[in-house]
Amino acid sequence: MDHLLYGAAYYDEYMPCERLAEDVKLMKKAGVNVVRIAESTWSTCEPQEGVFDFSHVERVMDAMEEVGIHVIIGTPTYAVPTWMVKSYPDVLATTVRGRGIYGARQIMDITHPVYRFYSERVIRKLMEHTAHRKCVIGYQVDNETKYYGTAGNNVQEKFVKYLREKFHNDLDALNAEFGLDYWSNRINAWEDFPDVRGTINGSLGAEFEKFQRTLVDDFLAWQAGIINEYRREDQFITHNFDFEWRGYSYGVQTDVDHYHAARPLTIAGADIYHPTQEDLTGKEIAFGGDLIRSLKRSNYMILETEAQGFPGWTPYPGQLRLQAWSHIASGAESVMYWHWHSIHNSLETYWKGLLSHDFAENETYREACTIGRDFNTHSEKLIHLRKKNRAAILVSNEALTALKWFGIEATASDHGKLSYNDVVRWIYDALYEMNVECDFLWPESEHLEEYDVIFVPALYAAPDELLRKLCSYTEKGGTLFVTFKSGFANEYVKVNHDVQPHILRDCLGVEYHQFTFPKNVGLENAADRGGVQQQETTEHTPEMTDGCSGIISESETLCGREARHFMELLIPQGAKVLLKYRHPAWGSYAALTEHTYGKGKAYYLGCMTGSGMLKEILKYVLGCAGMAEELEPYSYPVIVRKGKNQAGHTVRFYMNYSGEEQRAVYLHGSAEELLNGQRVESGEELVLPAWGVCILEECGC
Repeated sequence: MDHLLYGAAYYDEYMPCERLAEDVKLMKKAGVNVVRIAESTWSTCEPQEGVFDFSHVERVMDAMEEVGIHVIIGTPTYAVPTWMVKSYPDVLATTVRGRGIYGARQIMDITHPVYRFYSERVIRKLMEHTAHRKCVIGYQVDNETKYYGTAGNNVQEKFVKYLREKFHNDLDALNAEFGLDYWSNRINAWEDFPDVRGTINGSLGAEFEKFQRTLVDDFLAWQAGIINEYRREDQFITHNFDFEWRGYSYGVQTDVDHYHAARPLTIAGADIYHPTQEDLTGKEIAFGGDLIRSLKRSNYMILETEAQGFPGWTPYPGQLRLQAWSHIASGAESVMYWHWHSIHNSLETYWKGLLSHDFAENETYREACTIGRDFNTHSEKLIHLRKKNRAAILVSNEALTALKWFGIEATASDHGKLSYNDVVRWIYDALYEMNVECDFLWPESEHLEEYDVIFVPALYAAPDELLRKLCSYTEKGGTLFVTFKSGFANEYVKVNHDVQPHILRDCLGVEYHQFTFPKNVGLENAADRGGVQQQETTEHTPEMTDGCSGIISESETLCGREARHFMELLIPQGAKVLLKYRHPAWGSYAALTEHTYGKGKAYYLGCMTGSGMLKEILKYVLGCAGMAEELEPYSYPVIVRKGKNQAGHTVRFYMNYSGEEQRAVYLHGSAEELLNGQRVESGEELVLPAWGVCILEECGC
């Protein structure tokens, strides 16, 4: 692609009346240059078994090709037709709740041979009708694929085979690793393997979920393989990954390992949904974009995001534009809405598109027209935007699953269980608000040395190899920041039986034997009130380093200085204490430590804190990692993101995520403000209106 893509999902077959010609006119007026079709209507493509009708696909391709609008074809496999379920009811997934009932989408067993047979046939028929078409630029395999809880007999048989291969047919090894002697869960013959849906063993349960995630890897690779037989070299393969859903896109997806599942794709894609109006922060856009961009260390596609969305998400004036540029600022090559028009019946009737139910122009559509025009004007300068970040966050599906089984049961005042994604977003959101951009890493990532600092949130379950890799990264000169609940269990969620944190202890220079839930526990600088419990050492002292007076500033309010949710009672073993607990019982223990290890430094934070306190900690760590110059002088709601364009020029996006005017001083080289064509010099003040954006390209002179 040599230009930014701007468009929407389009379903001509959903229309209550003939609309295609009029819609094409409105699309052209809005600057729409791509539509995504076909992926939702298998029952229209194949109304009866073996009877195919792709006329709705053909007519849309004909209309788009005539006016120069690109088309992305989605395989229609995520919602099965009624005839298939009538003839083969066992294609519906059996889950912990039993056999599914037809009606909703994504309720099938993606491993079922009958489902696979019919899926392959309809994909091949669809490819025959589309692969040769000039307007078709790429394919989306399936839709927001997950394993949908499938756990029927055939899946459990595959799981047992998977375990036999993994443990080399050694049941004693499996029983020992998973601790199955507990409550007489021991398995003494493979043919006695029980239904895993009822297990109370977190190790076995987490391993089953890991296996279920591999079903998604296999399914997407299988579909990509079929498409590869037909597609032209200039046609891409993508998938619209989604995230943990909390009424909007929130965190690392629990049911898919994105890193593995993205391997057969030529470009990664995502669906990102987020609150708007007073709740628009840009955090979900940035988090999802940074994670998906990191999958292939390259640009990515936004295949779905909201235009109007739920009634509560109808955007304020300026917000749709701000959202679109926020995706581009993270490295997206496209912004595509779900969807073009609002639907007049069924489940998503009130999930509104660019056009409302009356199909008339509205404020959101008119704002979309300005976005399409600007995308077209500035594509050459903003396509293939490259980002070189010095910070990264390591995420792990295994740690996520383990903490789902063994979540941190916080006190009642803390509102229940603390999840893995709560900790990930706690770190990410603080960096985002500080305008520190970051990439994501996974346990298999091999390029750790490219980053000055790596943040490791709650790596509860991890293989020894990964922990040693983190130690090696630090020893060679990296800066490692690790939070509580890391290195506690191995990859099978078996708690390590040496002193915690396992393996990382030498690198971090700290140990602990106990942990608890904090009640009225404050945090204070180590130098504020004597020393802390520490082993004798001639190399380290409890004072702050580098002449710093402390992590906590004088202006920090007492309410921002407390430990929250969970705390480990840290005992330094060579580490320098930066923060300690303020409490009559726990005051002799450290809360935050710093340790020189080889050429690098390692930090360990033994508790959760408020966001303000965390930012003070991160600011200190980033400064010690040599990234002080990376810190922008402004913070949220002014968000700054940057990258290099194809000309090698730095492009900076200044975005105002508030309903009030904001001002920021531009401190970089001479630049052109792309949206108004004005020249900006270093030291000039930028005025950002409510929900406004300013895009500056350094002139390169």
